[in-house]
Amino acid sequence: MTAVQPIRPAATVILVREAARSFEIFMLRRTSRASFAGGMYVFPGGRVDGDDHLHKYDSLRVGPSEMQGAQRSALGTEWRGFWVGSIRECFEEAGLLLAYAQHGELLSYPDEETRRRFDAYRSPLHSGQMSLWEICEQENLRLAVDQVHFYNRFVTPIGRPRRFDTRFFIAQAPPGQTGQHDDTETVDSIWVSPVAALERNAAREFDLMNVTRIQLEVLAEFESKQALIEMAANNEHFPIHRPVVQP
Repeated sequence: MTAVQPIRPAATVILVREAARSFEIFMLRRTSRASFAGGMYVFPGGRVDGDDHLHKYDSLRVGPSEMQGAQRSALGTEWRGFWVGSIRECFEEAGLLLAYAQHGELLSYPDEETRRRFDAYRSPLHSGQMSLWEICEQENLRLAVDQVHFYNRFVTPIGRPRRFDTRFFIAQAPPGQTGQHDDTETVDSIWVSPVAALERNAAREFDLMNVTRIQLEVLAEFESKQALIEMAANNEHFPIHRPVVQP
């Protein structure tokens, strides 16, 4: 009898920016050596760690706002960990840090020196030598929870070698940050429209997991970044998808 794999909590961020035609989202290609989703294009995200739930982050975050009350309720009592985990994983994997700088503006990388300074945090953060809390303290940042909107939830089907209960979030990409894969877990990064990603997947040149393809199909229905962000900010319906592996 095959043992049922434990389900790990995870958080993923769909990052959106303006484009010449409609909008683009940020995607990463996982290394072919990865034990999960090897060689596939994914949104930035990963496992939620125990430290993401620590109450000390309360002094280093903005939000959730009053308008995000429904999102907070849908996330449940562990809402803090999912929001913090989503921002941490987004920075680790994509180099995009959703945070407010010292004077209340969203963090940007106005020059190459600033970008390199923040990029240098990613490896020690990933290895556990440094925490997101320590980075915020050192750089005088506050996490932009109010800009990161809970969207929906997917649970990996029984039968998969690794199972995750993933909360998906939608956020506008910070101005002045373009993102970059880490050359370890991810080997390529791209800004692409949902329509183009689906077309390339159909042409067998852009591998996607089913959950990613399903998300892209919904995103492709929106005509603009503004429409997508407004939906995410005002959303009060948070479906839980539980796909089943067909025999």
